[in-house]
Amino acid sequence: MASNVEIKARVQDLARIRAKVVALAPAPGEIIDQTDTFFVVPQGRLKVRACSDGSGELISYQRSDQPGPKESVYTRVVCQDAPALVGALSRVLVVRGDVTKRREVFLVGRTRVHLDQVERLGCFVELEVVLSPGERVEDGHREAQALLRSLDIPSAALVAEAYIDLLDATDASVTASARSIIANPSRSSASVIDSGGFVKK
Repeated sequence: MASNVEIKARVQDLARIRAKVVALAPAPGEIIDQTDTFFVVPQGRLKVRACSDGSGELISYQRSDQPGPKESVYTRVVCQDAPALVGALSRVLVVRGDVTKRREVFLVGRTRVHLDQVERLGCFVELEVVLSPGERVEDGHREAQALLRSLDIPSAALVAEAYIDLLDATDASVTASARSIIANPSRSSASVIDSGGFVKK
């Protein structure tokens, strides 16, 4: 199994961050359209990553949910037919959900910099510091923090959860709101009318 140190942040101005990354990276970025299909498993996370040409990877990983740099231990297996793999796994595992994104990948030193536009979630920056076998996690933490400062990303923007967890939370919030409206229709209608009697939009 391989490991890296990861850090993720939500950003409002992806173009500003991209300009900083371009200045640091020795080569142009690569744009990739990806769909990650997650499956329910007893521990860690399991997903099939499909690219636009049909190829992909089976990825299993374990990572703590905490803001800031964190170690991720993972295994990646390349596949030529990602949709077929998703279909096969779906027959024996429950599908948790899909994450669809456009990712631009840069390499800054040994750190993979991902500029992500994620459907239903918005824009994010992910840093992955690739660790050498036996290397201390603390070394990767320092590199991730230093690059974060170079990109001028504040600690308040850091995100602990994976994209699939953020989507689950969004869906749960929408469901709760819908149930509240159904249970209290008059109260919900009143809540969208301001003090002047105008409907809020």
